[in-house]
Amino acid sequence: MTGPDSIKQDLASVCQASSSYDLTLGARGLLFDRPQPAPYKVELQDGTLLADGASVRLSAEQQDRVALFERELRALVPRAKAVAQNGIDLLAQAMREESTGLALSADTQAELSRRLAARAAELKQRIAASNSTRDWQGDMADRYADQLASDLLPLLAGDLGQQAISAAMSGDLQAAASLRDRATDLSTQLQPRLERRMQALRPQIQALCPAIQRLAELQQGVRMGNGQPLGLLHIGQ
Repeated sequence: MTGPDSIKQDLASVCQASSSYDLTLGARGLLFDRPQPAPYKVELQDGTLLADGASVRLSAEQQDRVALFERELRALVPRAKAVAQNGIDLLAQAMREESTGLALSADTQAELSRRLAARAAELKQRIAASNSTRDWQGDMADRYADQLASDLLPLLAGDLGQQAISAAMSGDLQAAASLRDRATDLSTQLQPRLERRMQALRPQIQALCPAIQRLAELQQGVRMGNGQPLGLLHIGQ
């Protein structure tokens, strides 16, 4: 399932953008932190810059760059969240379309819709409430897709199994075998097919690239007290 961590990975592959820092958006500033190397903590607030708690002396032009960096990054966050939420909707719709051709019972179809809606609402709420990349450590997208599969596949396979039993009891062994094959296909091919569907999100991710590039340009020319480049964002292979 696409989410902030998936968007982060896609920004790396599509926009060639990455960062060694985690980002937390506070009410009064931005916090970038990482376990190593130093500086471990960089804070931006209204044109001021702190590195590991020490104020960094900036020229007027550098102060403007830092202030713009903060403002434009804050403006980018809701755009990235919107792409992530669109990905959730896209995947849920793909899952519904995958189930359409399975001739599921009305009860199974209703339960599938209920579970999809609940999962989507849960993740959308998490995205909306999140203010830190720390909320999305690890491969969240794969974890969510795995959770979705483990939740829904038994439901779908159970319905197909019942259809196969009914077909076999009516003497239609060919239909029963076909239904069993479809259940097997679901267990091995559903997730890869859903992931391929998510490629439709790529243009929305590409639309974020100019703003990412702009942030990278703004940080150029801003240096820490020891002369080290700011380096909050990296663009390139």
